[in-house]
Amino acid sequence: MTGDIVLDRVCKAYGDKPVLTDFSAVFPAGGVSCIMGRSGCGKTTLLHLILGLLTPDAGSIHGIGCRMSAVFQEDRLCEERTAYENLRPVLPRGTGKDAAAKILTELALPPDAHTVPVASLSGGMARRVAIARALLAPGAYLVLDEPFRGLDEQTRRIAAEVILRHAEGRGILMVTHEEEEAAWMGGTVLHMKDPSSE
Repeated sequence: MTGDIVLDRVCKAYGDKPVLTDFSAVFPAGGVSCIMGRSGCGKTTLLHLILGLLTPDAGSIHGIGCRMSAVFQEDRLCEERTAYENLRPVLPRGTGKDAAAKILTELALPPDAHTVPVASLSGGMARRVAIARALLAPGAYLVLDEPFRGLDEQTRRIAAEVILRHAEGRGILMVTHEEEEAAWMGGTVLHMKDPSSE
């Protein structure tokens, strides 16, 4: 069983600018954690440390050896490929186009948007493709950095419901600026402080 993610007195700076200072937190396996705070307080840096994309300057992070899937602030899609072609590499063995079509439809992406290059989709549609990719990819945790960016309220609600439905017991770590989004997701809310104010 995958364990909790535990950060103990983690520090991270960019040059002489501290972003995280003696930061400690526990993100429970199988639970939902929503991370909030002002811009620049280190929310994205925290996710990148958990994903192993950055290394802390000091302190320790335990429980990050497991596989994770992510939605970044940028969609990071292959724009010349279709929605299905972007999902195909992460589809579980034995599944195919039907599984991809099902989750895209659940995310309110119209069928005619499944088979055109992602570059021709609206920003909100491309965002939903990125969400679908993270949900279909295997992993013990879903790491979501403002996943509902660019979506209207109705579509944000739909996306939150789809994420929770497909989480299947995985842990969810989500950065958001919106209290209502945190409420839709449930779980615990961590309010991060701006290190420059300390």
